[in-house]
Amino acid sequence: MSAEFDISQTLDVKGASCPMPVVKTKQAIDDLAEGEVLEVLATDAGSMSDIDGWATGTDGVELLEQVEDGDVYKHYVEKTA
Repeated sequence: MSAEFDISQTLDVKGASCPMPVVKTKQAIDDLAEGEVLEVLATDAGSMSDIDGWATGTDGVELLEQVEDGDVYKHYVEKTA
C-alpha cells in the first residue's frame, strides 16, 4: 500500500512515543516549502490521533492521509502555507 503523493521528505520516528512524533513532525514541516509533502513513519499507535489532532488545529498544514501498514503508521502531511 502506498500513497499517491509526491513525497518531499520522509521523517522516521519509529520507536518514539508521544509527544515526540508530533514534535518532530512540526519541526520537519517548518523546514518544507509550501506544497511539499512530509511522510511520517511511526510505530506509536497514538500517533494516528495525535498527528490528526495537531494537523486539524494547525494553520498551514493539511493531513492528506494516514495508513496503517503492519506495525508502522504512515502519515502524509502537506505544508499549505
